[in-house]
Amino acid sequence: MRFLLWLILLVLCWPLALAALFFFPFVWLVLLPFRLIGITVNAVFALLKAILMLPARILAGPRGF
Repeated sequence: MRFLLWLILLVLCWPLALAALFFFPFVWLVLLPFRLIGITVNAVFALLKAILMLPARILAGPRGF
């Protein structure tokens, strides 16, 4: 899908399409730390949820599936 959108952009405005193709790796490298921070924050919240829900899971007892 992205490739088709890029081809449409290439037909409509080829300098902008080539600039986007050239700058994409740099933008990806700049945004990479924010992705890593997001993954880390998500993992910390999942750990906190697991710790806070542990007593309820223990008191609930084994499930008979």
